Amino acid sequence: MRATMPLKDVDEFFARLSTADPDPQGELHYVNNFTLTVAVVLSAQATDAGVNKATDQLFKVADTPEKMLTLGEAKVRDYIKTIGLYRNKAKNVIALCKMLIADFGGEIPQTRDELVRLPGVGRKTANVVLNIAFGQPTMAVDTHIFRLGNRTGMAPGKNVDQVEAKLVKRIPAKWLNHAHHWLILHGRYICKARKPECWNCAVRDLCRFKGKTEA
Repeated sequence: MRATMPLKDVDEFFARLSTADPDPQGELHYVNNFTLTVAVVLSAQATDAGVNKATDQLFKVADTPEKMLTLGEAKVRDYIKTIGLYRNKAKNVIALCKMLIADFGGEIPQTRDELVRLPGVGRKTANVVLNIAFGQPTMAVDTHIFRLGNRTGMAPGKNVDQVEAKLVKRIPAKWLNHAHHWLILHGRYICKARKPECWNCAVRDLCRFKGKTEA
């Protein structure tokens, strides 16, 4: 089993990422909390770039639950047909809008328990919304963060729930608000799945990965 990263190194890990990128941002385009939630729902098994290409036009005509319902499922489908699983996602978006209006006054709820009631919203999606929209220190474990948690030794775990629990417990509170974005961006552009760019990594010396690569 890979050695677990000491807590002092976890702190230093995020200190360095913070220095390089003090205000990390997600790469999904949105205009308000509603469009953020829809974008995250659509991003399941799809790239952010692919979602943005579809939603840039969709959100110009439907940036509220009411407008999205007026548009209707068939037209939503047309806007997002370049995204994987678009038929089911269009159905979920319409159902989500109906529940938002019926149960939440058209507003995105601010608790995980309420968010996961919405069609198409799972724990990971809820955590993203809570973090970005409401500034809550949540950790949405996607494939990048799961890989980093294990590869670096920061939060080894057999599944996403284990990695999430360890990250929330082991990351110092001062870093938690942005930690989700720092890890995703680091996994997307540096600590890549097939060939991590260890030679270009600011935290190489802190990482417990034994198979470090050279340029």
